[in-house]
Amino acid sequence: MMTETRKLYGLIGWPVKHSYSAFMHNAAFKHCGMDAVYELFEVAPKDLDVFFKKTVVEKKIRGFNVTVPHKEAAFSFLKLAGARLDDTARRMGSINTVRLDSDGQFSGFNTDGVGFIRDLKERGFDVKGKKVAFLGAGGGARALAVALRDAGAGEALVYDIDSMKKENLTILYGRDFARGAATIEELWQEDVNIIINATPVGMKPGDPLLVKKEWLGPGLFVYDLIYNPAETKLLTAAKAAGCQTANGSGMLLYQGALAFEHWTGKPAPVEAMRRALKEAMRA
Repeated sequence: MMTETRKLYGLIGWPVKHSYSAFMHNAAFKHCGMDAVYELFEVAPKDLDVFFKKTVVEKKIRGFNVTVPHKEAAFSFLKLAGARLDDTARRMGSINTVRLDSDGQFSGFNTDGVGFIRDLKERGFDVKGKKVAFLGAGGGARALAVALRDAGAGEALVYDIDSMKKENLTILYGRDFARGAATIEELWQEDVNIIINATPVGMKPGDPLLVKKEWLGPGLFVYDLIYNPAETKLLTAAKAAGCQTANGSGMLLYQGALAFEHWTGKPAPVEAMRRALKEAMRA
């Protein structure tokens, strides 16, 4: 229940019912003794403008995360509105975190990439010099591309059915380091070290396996940004083939911790957030 003093935060996306973000952030607020709550807001693409201009004001939302399919559109809206955008978000052309400041202005950030790199480091994977393959070139992949290049990753191969997104991601990663693949098969003709599924394929039970099982094997790290379900068909096949694997829960945790710090100015209680995520995923 909202009160006059309780601060409201949340997540916008389409859809968002699958998200575990509320468990993580509400646990953080409780741990820090804050009178705040995190809610999920299903916002259709056609209603994004209304959300920014009306819903945020009416509900007095202090900050929110942004997920698919809004990351790039929300960035464009804030840029046109003259909002404060951090350098990382500007380079990526997408945002995942928004804060409403005391002067009524929006500030936009992207914490996805830093959260991703932090999760890789925790798993003992050093990206420096590693060859990367992207399945999907949307807002999620854009955030990771910038973070990977900043961390010293090597060449990248990019596949997306949308040729414009694919081209834009290769430019963002750097033409000296990245090239687009005409087919998924091309990703496996070279010795890549890590493949990142940045598509929504795998969220639904009937979704296909995007790769052939014989393409997978020891020495390959398969990272699926999907975290619900916790194990997609891709990760099941990768584990069976002896690959190192990870779903998006670690990235979710660390990008969320950074978002919490942008909103509150307090250090994020990472372990409390981690426990809440694990409990939610086991339920």
